[in-house]
Amino acid sequence: MHILVIPDKFKDSLTANQVVKAISRGIIKFNKTYRISEVIASDGGDGFIDAIFQVHPDFEIIKTKTVNPFGESISAYYLFDPNDKTAYIELAQASGLELLRESERDCNNTSTYGSGLQIKHAIQKGAKNIYIGLGGSATNDGGTGILRALDFKFLDKNNISLSTKGDNLSKIAGIKTPEQGFKDINFYTVNDVNNLLLGKQGATYTYASQKGAKEKDLPLLEKGMSNLLLISKVLIPDLKDTPSFGAAGGTCFGLSSFLNAKIISGTDFLFQLNKLHNLLNNSHIDLIITGEGKIDEQTLHGKFIAGITAIAKTYKIPVIVICGISKLNKKSEKELGVTIYPIKTEKISLKESMENAAKLIENKTFTVLYEFKIKPLT
Repeated sequence: MHILVIPDKFKDSLTANQVVKAISRGIIKFNKTYRISEVIASDGGDGFIDAIFQVHPDFEIIKTKTVNPFGESISAYYLFDPNDKTAYIELAQASGLELLRESERDCNNTSTYGSGLQIKHAIQKGAKNIYIGLGGSATNDGGTGILRALDFKFLDKNNISLSTKGDNLSKIAGIKTPEQGFKDINFYTVNDVNNLLLGKQGATYTYASQKGAKEKDLPLLEKGMSNLLLISKVLIPDLKDTPSFGAAGGTCFGLSSFLNAKIISGTDFLFQLNKLHNLLNNSHIDLIITGEGKIDEQTLHGKFIAGITAIAKTYKIPVIVICGISKLNKKSEKELGVTIYPIKTEKISLKESMENAAKLIENKTFTVLYEFKIKPLT
């Protein structure tokens, strides 16, 4: 039996690497002769740097001084490949939700400016290719914070420069681009979200409430995003809302529109990075075990799990999903094409499942393999 272990993080509980190790312990407990291939996964969010460094430990770790989503001084790092002048930056390092206590989260007042400072540092270091992993952000600023750090100016009706945060987007009346452009630099956004910038399935209405926005805040935040798109069209007349623009509070929109960033699937990036298509073609994989903290309707919108299952289908490999909690109904689970095993049950509270996630994942893996052996998935 050869099992590919490729889970994402369990948000607010375990990193992707910790989940990998917990699943592997469960496999070994069940049968220590099973072959295990481990991959630290990331859809571009938290763990993006770890996923790359696992494959390329020779890349330089560049530590920088920057700011968190509220503008407070912090240190963060990115990876740099000196051979081809490529930087890999994780948005969550400086703009992540995990940097803030739950009581602090408020995307009306957060910005991606700190991530922009990291990008600026990479450019000054000589980077010609910059990959930005999107996800896990505490922001809803449309990427304006990053752009401001790169000397874009967002002006109000009085031609005064605005700070870039969620509730200021509706005040933007003009955008001034830097004299020195970035045409000699290739930017890439890495994410597995296909939401538009606007609308009920857009950045604000899908994700802002997870970032501290209250119900009453959503219309203003949406109005701000709509205004940002409208004002951007003055500079880019043919600009249209596009799938993935809603990723990371609209950061994908800002990078794609103003830095001409190419949008890359996080799952495709991960598979290419780890040469997983070679593994799936040349090694007999009997089972894929993946997972993340919460499985819900958003999982169907192109996020990591959906990406993994889509690829697994082409190789006719069964997929088991171990998660913290599942909000999918049976119809949606069937649509996704997987069997889902949450560690939270009626007998285990959410708090307990998060505090003891590693052991519960290990035990759940053992149970899953027993069921798989008795009645293989099809």
